[in-house]
Amino acid sequence: MKEGLKTEKIMEGKLSRAAKKITSSSIQELSHLAQRCNAINLAEGFPNFPAPPHIKNAAVSAINSDFNQYRHVQGVCDLLAKLVKETHGLDIDPLTDVAICCGQSEAFAAAIVATIDPGDEVIVFDPSYETYEGVVTMAGGVPIHVPLDPPQWTLDSSKLLRSFTERTKAIVLNSPHNPTGKVFTKEELEIIAGACCSWNCLAITDEVYEHITYDNLKHISLASFPGMQERTIITSSLSKSFSVTGWRVGWAIAPAFLVSAIKNIHARVTDCAPAPFQEAALTALRSSPEYFESLRRDYQSKRDYMIKLLVGVGFKIEFIPQGSFFLFAELPDNCLLSDVEFVKKLILEAGVVAVPGQGFFHTNLSSNEVSNASCYY
Repeated sequence: MKEGLKTEKIMEGKLSRAAKKITSSSIQELSHLAQRCNAINLAEGFPNFPAPPHIKNAAVSAINSDFNQYRHVQGVCDLLAKLVKETHGLDIDPLTDVAICCGQSEAFAAAIVATIDPGDEVIVFDPSYETYEGVVTMAGGVPIHVPLDPPQWTLDSSKLLRSFTERTKAIVLNSPHNPTGKVFTKEELEIIAGACCSWNCLAITDEVYEHITYDNLKHISLASFPGMQERTIITSSLSKSFSVTGWRVGWAIAPAFLVSAIKNIHARVTDCAPAPFQEAALTALRSSPEYFESLRRDYQSKRDYMIKLLVGVGFKIEFIPQGSFFLFAELPDNCLLSDVEFVKKLILEAGVVAVPGQGFFHTNLSSNEVSNASCYY
């Protein structure tokens, strides 16, 4: 027994430096706990309602039509080029400027691996989705966290500009934002675009919540600003807009030289996104404007209901989410528990899973807010 433990310890030393830096995902751990406890899971970013029937039927039809082998569906790229032109006014070549990947997560990871060398600095806004830092670290890059100012999560231009150095290779922008629900304003995007152009760095955007905005706000892609299309990698997916987070169909849109590198990485890691779901994407991407408007209305109704419910039992909501489906709630004044302690108690006593807010922060500038917050999905 002792010899076996000794051997295991020696073998643990074979783990790479990158693997040792990456810890398990707290969100996934909570989701697994929710399944074990049969709890209501508000800890992971997926809906509690089914995907649209016509999209599911398209997937079933593709499977029954034997689209079940390695496959690249060029029609998806063609439709994305059309939508990007209609939505953001960008001209892209569907043959060279679009890479289909296994979800936005792979598209983002491939974009990082394609552009970041060891020691390169990558600016990430704080709080942020945990994947960004993890992928940058695995590539040998150095995440530089720029805090957004609570409670409105505004961008302080001076903090952003001070974060740029000669080692800055890229900036990561997620809008609508996980986990705050912020939609970056045109003025904030102009500041980010100006800094990217001044420092001649790349921008990698996560736009998976592009169709989930509230109160008549509209998503604006950073790539649409002057000087930005040639330096921006847009990543997105079907997951959030069509309630199919398990299908893993996403994409990267960028200049041809970047997409070529992303495609090469994708081909060596996963080869292709699930073939029948690529076929179903053709149906999803042809959805009418009415579909997206209905989606926004439904999510806005759920947002308003959740805010009313939480405020009614003593939580503080200082920022009304403008997009995505996330909500920061400050614990009641009479609650002496930390956010982590509260979430554990919530699971065990109420059968509901939320996410401790502190897991999304990497800087100390908003420590008071962090210690008193729980992030509800």
